[in-house]
Amino acid sequence: MRRYVRLPLIALIVSLLAVLLLGLAGQHYRLFERGWFNFKTYMQPAEDGIGLNHYRAVIEAQPIEGLAADISALTYDPDRKTLFTVTNKSPELIELSLDGRILRRVPLTGFGDPEAVEYISHGSYVITDERQQRLIRVRLNDDTLFLDAKDAEQLSLGIGLNGNKGFEGLAYDAAGKRLFVAKERDPMLIYEVQGFPHDDPQQPYAVHVVQNRKRDARLFVRDLSSLQFDERSGHLLALSDESQLVLELDVKGKPLSSLSLRKGFQGLSKSVPQAEGIAMDDAGVLYVVSEPNLFYVFKR
Repeated sequence: MRRYVRLPLIALIVSLLAVLLLGLAGQHYRLFERGWFNFKTYMQPAEDGIGLNHYRAVIEAQPIEGLAADISALTYDPDRKTLFTVTNKSPELIELSLDGRILRRVPLTGFGDPEAVEYISHGSYVITDERQQRLIRVRLNDDTLFLDAKDAEQLSLGIGLNGNKGFEGLAYDAAGKRLFVAKERDPMLIYEVQGFPHDDPQQPYAVHVVQNRKRDARLFVRDLSSLQFDERSGHLLALSDESQLVLELDVKGKPLSSLSLRKGFQGLSKSVPQAEGIAMDDAGVLYVVSEPNLFYVFKR
């Protein structure tokens, strides 16, 4: 009789452990917050947002010819009507056409571990050194053959140094003169840097670093790979590789809409393997790059 009593007890314990593990997994991967957000946006879609859920892939997993691997980050240059990305193992600044063809390669010297690049103004860009948490402002023209970090304006923040989980993404608010800097994870944060790059030599050099903890706590993603600021709406896009998601945040940091990078969503026939960079052009078209060397375009 005791044997038959033990069996239901064991089954109960196993069931409780399974529920506990599922709960921990849901909390770890932020599944509950993501599910609740999906439910709310389905019931009442945001009318003042970019509407990422309306975007569909028009170019999917196109290999970037001439680039074997190691692509990271993406930014749109409105002057040249092209895209820029960086590679880190063999550091280069690479210019791409809007259909994913390599137009130009510029070697980088002294940049350590470049992980992100962001257009600032005509011929001016900021590149991050992830491990050393440096922001390096470079200038590029048609005659530039290489870029050396020692010749560039630099800012070292050194906040929460954590090896290979440092500065992973950049976005620039031209009107507000704010540079958004994403720390990948452990902890996952978005800093707002004011005063860098320094454009007015008549003014004293003053850098302010601001953190919006309320906004960062709302990010129900596992990591941050890239950022994009939309000047028209004032909204920020945050790309997460591990969550395979692009999240739109309004001016107060509240999530408004999302774009899934998983198979079966947004017109994708396969999941994006390792999304590393996102950019948006003047027409609102979204561009995504994924390691090892894949190129994507999404249109509303």
